[in-house]
Order: sequence, then structure tokens, then C-alpha cells
Amino acid sequence: MTAHATQLGAFGTATLHESGATPLPPQLRPLDREWRICGYAFTVRLTPGNNIWLHRALYAASPGDVLVASSGGAFEFGYWGDILTSAAISRRLGGLVLDGCVRDSADLHRLAFPVFARGLCVRGTGKDANGGDLDTDITIGSAVVRPGDLVVGDADGVVVLAREDAAAIGERAAQREDKEAAVRARIAAGESTLEIYGF
Repeated sequence: MTAHATQLGAFGTATLHESGATPLPPQLRPLDREWRICGYAFTVRLTPGNNIWLHRALYAASPGDVLVASSGGAFEFGYWGDILTSAAISRRLGGLVLDGCVRDSADLHRLAFPVFARGLCVRGTGKDANGGDLDTDITIGSAVVRPGDLVVGDADGVVVLAREDAAAIGERAAQREDKEAAVRARIAAGESTLEIYGF
């Protein structure tokens, strides 16, 4: 991951969204609120109810990549657990964003590999490979995620930045943070938000 991408990861997802990043569905949350992700997307299109493509993605992705997986709307399966997490750590991947559920939550917390998912589900998965794919455009909610997009996640959610737009979004995010710092200073000095914003 480049230094520029690392700098973008220092911004909150709300700031990045307000600066032009695309939000993923709000149901996607980290298992631990302290977890953050920032890395380039390695996309995975799962066969609904099956996780063989996540196994394959582990060994096709590069260190630092964030696996971003769509489940075709079949959310209520435990697509990911402690075995895949252990493998992801050994591969030095940057995290997982899964439009579905995971399981083995106690082990996932212990292993501290950042996982963002819709929730927990004990229901297991099959290994049917028909219909899945790697490193291709996928859709999560109304957002299209392309291979190599920058993915940033924190306790507020997950956003995606097209690689060609990342620098401009970063500049706007820095300007927004400066502006909001000035607003907070004015509030501390006694002004109201009504006065500051002209409401």
C-alpha cells in the first residue's frame, strides 16, 4: 500500500464519504469497533451459500489487500471463520469486507484480523464453485466495487474510493477537516451552530 493510501486511511469514513467516497451498505460493521481497514480491494464474487472463492482469494490476493466479497444476497451463512482468518493472517492480508455473515466470533476477536460483515451466523457453507469469480467488478448494495479500488473502514462503516479519484477525495477530506476544526473553535468561543451555518 502506498504512503498516499495510508494517509487516506487516517480520515474517518464519514469525512471520506462527504468528500466523494462511495458508502457500502450500513449493515456492514466491524466485529470490533476499534478495528480499521485501509487497503486496495481484491474482489470476490461468491456463489450464494458457498465459500470456496474466499479460499481461492486468500492465495490470489497480495499482502495488504482487503478482500471485498459479495454473496449475491444470500446473507445468512457463516462464510468466514477462524480457519480462513488464520490463513489471511499468514498471507498478511489487510482485512475482509463481506456482504454476508461470519462465525467463530470469539476466535475472530482473539485473532484481531479486521473483519467487516453483516453479522454472525452459525449456518455453514458449501464449496460449489459455479458462478463465483475473483478480481472482477462486484456490486454490494448500490455500490460497484472494482479491483484496486481503495477500501477504508472504521466503526461508522465502509467506503470505497476509485483509485483515480483517491487523490482528489483526499484533498477535499483534508479541507473538510480543517473547516470543521475551525467550526469547533468557534463553538468553543461561544458561537452557536445556528450562527455559524446561517440557519
